[in-house]
Amino acid sequence: MAATKIKSLPRDELEVMLAAGDEINECYRVLQKTGDNMVGELLKNQGTFYQWNHYPKGDIYDNETHSQYFYHAHVKGSRPGEHGHFHTFLRAKGMPPGMTPAPHDGDVEWPRDDAALSHLIGISMDKKGFPIGLFSVNRWVTGETWYPAENVIAMLAHFDIVHEDRELELTSQLAISVDKQISKVRSALG
Repeated sequence: MAATKIKSLPRDELEVMLAAGDEINECYRVLQKTGDNMVGELLKNQGTFYQWNHYPKGDIYDNETHSQYFYHAHVKGSRPGEHGHFHTFLRAKGMPPGMTPAPHDGDVEWPRDDAALSHLIGISMDKKGFPIGLFSVNRWVTGETWYPAENVIAMLAHFDIVHEDRELELTSQLAISVDKQISKVRSALG
């Protein structure tokens, strides 16, 4: 987020962002004590790491929030600087009441019921286990159900939705730095 936009946020929102940043740094600090990182923790005891496989096996599913994620990697070198990435989802049971799939042209059948998940964001991780980017993907990549933009706009304000173009895998990409973001928030708080 641009520094000028951060400075325009309400103080209480900045304080929440700073607390989240401090929590991330605390996680980094604790993991570094054992020479580990977030990706290393996730892959621990998972056996040989294979491209395209989901880690941990079976994905992580939260029965309370109905959110889900997995980590995987594509062919080595296909995304410069990236070791792998997380895909994050929200299943229908975790969505606000009344949320229904977006209309479509009929060429594609949306998944239904609990399979009607929505891909929220991808998080690229470097070889040291730190986040380096955020991205969204085309619907065919994850086999998700699309929901009207107004239902997910708060989470995906910087991303455009693209239809079923098989030539297009990534629909948006944004480089990130946790440290730079924390610095901007600290600066805005004065």
